[in-house]
Amino acid sequence: MVLGEQGAGTGPARGVVLGVDIGTTSTKTVAYDVLGTAGASASVSYPLEEPRPGYAEQDPDTILAAVVSTVRDVVAQVSAPVAGLSFSSAMHSLIGLDQGGTPLTPSVTWADSRAAEQAEHLHPTAAGLALHRRTGTPMHCMSPLPKLIWFREEQPRLFEQVAHWVGIKEYVLHRLCGVLVTDHSVASGTGLMDIHRLVWDVEALTLAGIHPGQLPELVPTTTVLPEMTPSAVAATGLPAGTPVVVGAGDGPLASLGLGAVHAGIAACSIGTSGAIRVMVERPAVDPHGGVFCYALTDTRWTVGGAINNGGSVLAWAADALAPDLGAGHPADLLDLAARAPAGSGGLVMLPYLMSERAPHWSSLPQGAYVGLTREHRREHLVRAAIEGVCMQLGLVLDSIRAAGNEVREIRATGGFARSALWRQMLADVLAMDIGFPAGHEGSSFGAALLGMQALGMVQSVDVAADMVQIRETVRPDPAAVAVYAELRPVFGDLYAALLPTFASLRRLAPTMTGHPGPHAEGPASTTS
Repeated sequence: MVLGEQGAGTGPARGVVLGVDIGTTSTKTVAYDVLGTAGASASVSYPLEEPRPGYAEQDPDTILAAVVSTVRDVVAQVSAPVAGLSFSSAMHSLIGLDQGGTPLTPSVTWADSRAAEQAEHLHPTAAGLALHRRTGTPMHCMSPLPKLIWFREEQPRLFEQVAHWVGIKEYVLHRLCGVLVTDHSVASGTGLMDIHRLVWDVEALTLAGIHPGQLPELVPTTTVLPEMTPSAVAATGLPAGTPVVVGAGDGPLASLGLGAVHAGIAACSIGTSGAIRVMVERPAVDPHGGVFCYALTDTRWTVGGAINNGGSVLAWAADALAPDLGAGHPADLLDLAARAPAGSGGLVMLPYLMSERAPHWSSLPQGAYVGLTREHRREHLVRAAIEGVCMQLGLVLDSIRAAGNEVREIRATGGFARSALWRQMLADVLAMDIGFPAGHEGSSFGAALLGMQALGMVQSVDVAADMVQIRETVRPDPAAVAVYAELRPVFGDLYAALLPTFASLRRLAPTMTGHPGPHAEGPASTTS
């Protein structure tokens, strides 16, 4: 297979680049010019199916249709020529294809925890830590390696029928361009690629029970793919020969989209989930196993950690603690939280409603309130829940620094930024100034910038540092910082203290809920 080199063509491309962001619950396509100005955009939502406890899967063709629809809608809106399109996608998805490229499984997403037992078996071992150090990916049920082991152990007949294992972006690009490739960025989140040598890791593949021929070809994120198929050209409305840049994972591209491209500048996001990442110039392995290392380009890598529980905790609090306020009005809930003091009167919440990822990388933890007294009211419970999310991000930041990375500046984005209380709380918990950029769409902007570099429209993605302007800087309040400085070690110690309890509750859960345990037999779930 001959793929295009970075900047290939007759000269620098002109016009707009479409950043296509394939997210967990929607796909959004945005047109950007070379100055980073956003133009036409379109988005399509789709469901995250949960047919059984622990499952979180999607129909690959529904997502493909969303990509085609959003691209077509943006192409119809723009007046400038489309110089190319470049992709971002949620990481850690897994799809089994037959020899002809038809899905035999749904897209098993990062949120799927069916492989929790396989991950928990590997995580505490020396082999698990060694794999983390080689692949940059923690041993956690989010990643494809434990999922592959699950399929091999739990659905062996289906496992034997799969010719190729891919992620959602690889499936979309296969259908659009007729090639089977995966970029170094998405591959660095699979637990299957040696990030130091940029090849599939032999030991990881042996554990999974697969061979390299069942995985896509590894390519740089700036690779320009062969042109789209005639059917894809007709469906999208793009001119034949429009360049397609393979792109990268949404986490590294979100950092790029925030302009956090230089060492020491961290990107923080809180949406449904949350994350903190910092850019480094070469693969940086965490000796303690607390953070990941994912690729962006050959000279830019992201080190950091994601948490499962972000805005979803606020949504839970609205339903469980303040249904009278209305789940559709988070401002009222946040006003309620503002009545409680910093530290919630000594009440701590572990916000592990959907288990947790960084920095412990375990499916065992569950949510807990600790320190509850008769003096506490629901405003304390709501505030403690939000503080718990910030505290967990504080643990991630500590792990990033413990891995040897300087963090001197934080840029943040996400739905939480609409709340002045939450913005201030994050600055107070992290004890740092936090800048909030204006106007960019995160991963889609990052994808477009990466595409511009690949097409020779910009010299380097480093231009993002100048394109992204900070609209507001929130500075920590010294009094609140002092409270949280005392509370953070207490919060951090609770995970280890309660881990045996979490394990016991996990064992009891099937008998208490009536749900089958992780080994319950059932038919394979497949797409239609």
